[in-house]
Amino acid sequence: MSGNESQTVRSGCGQREKSGEARLLFREPSVKDGEAIWRLVDQCKPLDLNSCYAYLLIGRDFSETSVVAQENGRIVGFVSAYRPPGDPGKIFVWQVAVHPSQRGKGLGRLMLAEILGRKACEEVRFLETTVTPSNKASRGMFASLAREMGSQINEEEGFPAQAFPKDQRHEEERLLRIGPFNAQLRD
Repeated sequence: MSGNESQTVRSGCGQREKSGEARLLFREPSVKDGEAIWRLVDQCKPLDLNSCYAYLLIGRDFSETSVVAQENGRIVGFVSAYRPPGDPGKIFVWQVAVHPSQRGKGLGRLMLAEILGRKACEEVRFLETTVTPSNKASRGMFASLAREMGSQINEEEGFPAQAFPKDQRHEEERLLRIGPFNAQLRD
C-alpha cells in the first residue's frame, strides 16, 4: 500500500468494511485518476462538470486536500478541496461527488472527515463551501458534519445567480461556513 492510502480507521475514516459489502479505500487522487473522476462527476447531477483538465490539476496540485473513495478498484467517491492562500485555518470544499450506488450511506461525510484528519489540515479550524438552495442532499451532509464536529454552521451570500452566464440558468450558490472545530474532535 502506498503512503497516500489510509490504513487505519480514524473517526470512521480510512479503510472500512461492512458485513456483506466491499471494502472502501480512501486515498489522495493523482493525475492518473483525472478521467475517472471526470466520469464520476458526470454521473452526479446536479454537480457542475468541469473539464477533465481541472481534475488532472486537482490530482497534481491539490491531492493532499482532496480524496477519492474506491470500491473494488473503481472510484465511487471524490471530494476536491483546497486551502486558500494566506488563510491556513480554512479549507474550501469545491465538489463532493458520490456515485449513485453509494448514496445514502454517509460516504460524502466520511470523505470530508478523512480530509480533515490529514496532517495537511491540522491547522484548519473552518470549512467553507458553496451550495445551491435546492441541493438538499449536500445541505444535509454538511449539517451532519457540523453536528459530528460539534460546530456551528453559518450561511451567507456566496455567488448570486447573476454572476453566472445567463444561458446556464445557474442557481445562486450560498456560502456555508462550519466551525470552529479543533483537532481533538477529529481523532
